[in-house]
Amino acid sequence: MNTKPLSGKIAFVQGGSRGIGAAISRRLAQEGATIVLTYVSSPDKAAQVVASIEAAGGKAQAVQADSSDAAALTAAIRNVAKSLGRIDILVNNAGVLAMGPLDEFKLEDFDRTLNVNVRSVFVATQEAARHMGDGGRVINIGSVNADRMPFAGGTAYAMSKSALIGLTKGLARDLGARGITVNNVQPGPVDTDMNPDGSDFSGALKGMMAIGRYGKVEEIASFVAYLAGPEAGYITGASLTADGGFGA
Repeated sequence: MNTKPLSGKIAFVQGGSRGIGAAISRRLAQEGATIVLTYVSSPDKAAQVVASIEAAGGKAQAVQADSSDAAALTAAIRNVAKSLGRIDILVNNAGVLAMGPLDEFKLEDFDRTLNVNVRSVFVATQEAARHMGDGGRVINIGSVNADRMPFAGGTAYAMSKSALIGLTKGLARDLGARGITVNNVQPGPVDTDMNPDGSDFSGALKGMMAIGRYGKVEEIASFVAYLAGPEAGYITGASLTADGGFGA
């Protein structure tokens, strides 16, 4: 008897080739879901994630789709839904981090931050919801910096992640009547390529945390897996923090 909670589910993970996204892809596959993950410029890393899922007995495929390109992202989701029949779980993990002094910050970096961190979430959810039924799940990956930006230079990033809070609430209202939940996971400092543990910057961040260590990608993935599962059906419109006490 198959007792995996996500058995038979189709999960689309945008930005699933590395870091938190790769861990989410692996964990959802472990829970029984068929995974489709997107990548932009890392086909080798995407292939490695797919291979690791298949080696563990799961099903996965990778598709190239730039999250800043609304047409490409929409087409990718539509094609997956057509080939696999539907989408049950959407994880909006794609994100960029551009930092710099306010008087030197480039407008193109501001626009790309909005396009990837905010607009792609709206675009992907709008299309995926067309192929979701009752019990569908949308999970956005935000950041604790939506609530606390303790250093200079992160204005655009903090703004984009704060926008996800309102977007999540609005989408939860839009989709709630259809039995689809929408939630926002806000990680604190997590050991990834974007923000590696052991960097010159990591010591200062650890000093701001109650636990005093970086998070592991698997810890965020387990949180996402819970929200994607049947036991989380009463949670929607929420921004839920997993930050080691960064905001405490």
